[in-house]
Amino acid sequence: MSTLVLIRHGQSQWNLENRFTGWTDVALTERGREDALRTADVLRDVRFDLAFTSRLQRASVTLDIILKALKQQTLPMVADSALNERHYGDLQGLNKAETAAKYGQEKVLQWRRSYDIPPPNGESIADTAKRALPFFRYTILPLVQSGKNVIVTASGNSLRPIIQFLDQLDDETTAAMEVGLCTPFIYTFEGEKLVRKEKREVPGIVTLGASQTAQKVEEGRV
Repeated sequence: MSTLVLIRHGQSQWNLENRFTGWTDVALTERGREDALRTADVLRDVRFDLAFTSRLQRASVTLDIILKALKQQTLPMVADSALNERHYGDLQGLNKAETAAKYGQEKVLQWRRSYDIPPPNGESIADTAKRALPFFRYTILPLVQSGKNVIVTASGNSLRPIIQFLDQLDDETTAAMEVGLCTPFIYTFEGEKLVRKEKREVPGIVTLGASQTAQKVEEGRV
């Protein structure tokens, strides 16, 4: 039996400020760091062999905090830009509410949540999948299927196609699903066979960015 754990980073400063972040290398907030510690508490049943992360500090610092809390900080770690968040192009750094006011809520929602429509000069989820999924399938997954326990910290839209592949989701479901901050997606393998999957709850963490929370309020879901 082997375990794969996928985790989106903790809250970043631009999550808090409701900005499109993309490849901008923004730091975690203090709350994001605290939530990474909370996430470590629900992973104490796993002894990891290898770790992977993106080249963005919000993911790598989240990983570092978790591994130190688990006293597993000496295990081998690989940082690769294939796991970076989708590039938001001309939207990077812009406040999401202001962007909606400028371009229209429908257009911005289309850029954010359609699978294959990119923002201006940016990546769609499909574009992000073209780099994130091959890296997962040919670098990370073979290690898990050989018996290694692996932890991956990255961003919501780079994890999205990986979860799609593992859960066998269609594009529409993948684009619409929530990948919460600091929420572990745990997959158990017997050799090459996936035998169990779990989205593990972490008490007390901030799971949504500001814009996601606002959207849920508007829709009556919060």
